[in-house]
Amino acid sequence: MPDSLQNGSKDRIKYIVLGCGSIGYNVVENLVRDSEQVIVIDSDVKRVEDLRDQNFDAIVRNITDPGFLNDLPLPEVVFVLSNDKNANLEAVKRIKEKYPSVYVVARAVDKLSLSLLEQAGADIALYPQEVFAKNVVHLTRRLHSSRLARKLYHYLSEMEGTLGIVLHTNPDPDSISSAMALCAIAKDVTDKQLNCRILYDGKIGHQENRAFVTLLDIEMEKATAEAIDECDYIALVDSSAPGENNALESGKEVDIIVDHHQISDQNSKPGRFVDVRPGAGATASIMTQYIQELGVNIDQKVATALLYGIRADTKEFTRNTTPQDLNYAAFLLPLTDSDLLSKITSPSMALETLEALGDAIKNRKLQSGYLFTNVGYVRNRDVIPQAADLLIQLEGVNTAIAYGIGDDSITISARNKDIRLHVGNVLKDAFSDIGEAGGHANMAAARIPLNSFSMVKNKEELLSLVIDPILEKFADQVGLGKEESNEI
Repeated sequence: MPDSLQNGSKDRIKYIVLGCGSIGYNVVENLVRDSEQVIVIDSDVKRVEDLRDQNFDAIVRNITDPGFLNDLPLPEVVFVLSNDKNANLEAVKRIKEKYPSVYVVARAVDKLSLSLLEQAGADIALYPQEVFAKNVVHLTRRLHSSRLARKLYHYLSEMEGTLGIVLHTNPDPDSISSAMALCAIAKDVTDKQLNCRILYDGKIGHQENRAFVTLLDIEMEKATAEAIDECDYIALVDSSAPGENNALESGKEVDIIVDHHQISDQNSKPGRFVDVRPGAGATASIMTQYIQELGVNIDQKVATALLYGIRADTKEFTRNTTPQDLNYAAFLLPLTDSDLLSKITSPSMALETLEALGDAIKNRKLQSGYLFTNVGYVRNRDVIPQAADLLIQLEGVNTAIAYGIGDDSITISARNKDIRLHVGNVLKDAFSDIGEAGGHANMAAARIPLNSFSMVKNKEELLSLVIDPILEKFADQVGLGKEESNEI
């Protein structure tokens, strides 16, 4: 009899493993690295003898026997790993009847067994083939990401001169921090043989975005035609193609594209290096992965910017967040300036912004869970997504659509809680033929240029004239009827 059974059932032991085929044996090998308190039970006499020859604590018992738990020490965790699904199910039931507080990890022989084992009381039920498949996909993605990081490093190492990093129009912290990270990588690779210039068009209007740029003292310049022409190389970050919400001409050749938005034209992938990952929560996450893979040392300023970029684009990890986004944030956290981060997230609000949000609240209309609000004429178009963020929180609202007009375009911002709706696809289908549109399942935007109306002075009157047929395109996509909207 094994030593662990000499003193009867009053003793405690850390692990008991039921069934020691190929899966069970691998589990046992890993468990003994954590603790020597492991008992293995198997019905195969020869297998048990082999285990004992390897100094494993093993006994012969059949787990279908109602008394197979007799005389065993009280375990902390039991692994039920035989290849007999009925035996595993009965074993789980008996373990939970005898020791309700013991943790049970059970092997499912097929997918149907998963729910049966959980109903029987298994704390964790695993289908090995599914675990293997998920692990293979995860490792393949990591391998692909690692190769992309090395490819970018090699590509940057060949550059000399000036790299112009173009942000999307009215850049946000995700876009700006990604450009800073690309500059840091280029500096590490080329050792000053490559100069970086961060270029943007539009405005930095959101109060947190302005605080972000000011407090971090980020060097940026307007993306004029002259500035772009002065650059030997062009990179796009947080924007998937030239001419799509950025200052570049459509079809212009670029050297680097890094983004987490879906490419609108799947056949168009300009750029010698392209890394577009629609599944990532932020472009800053992709850049952080490069930094990790390449072992690039970054200063507090870049780390703080990247962490804030991830936090802002995932709305504090509540929107479009992946486990990788959380891992990258954990990597960055000890490298950041916490005081500076706190100041960025607590800026003062301009009176103009407050008044625009007030108009958005006053003008709201609700129809079948869809909230529409007219923000009116805005100099700072960042207030439109702020309005959508605010109003999606109202009770009874599943989708919030905020729209407003600027000097040269109508901006539409959408937020969505309805799991049946992919609002990015809806906006793309509704508006891509008259402007730029797209986004994620729960957040999206559209920009419709005014073109011949750009010289009209009364913008709010113009908006009231053109918005109804525009919003009808959205209503058609989601199947809204013609019934009257209700104020809430």
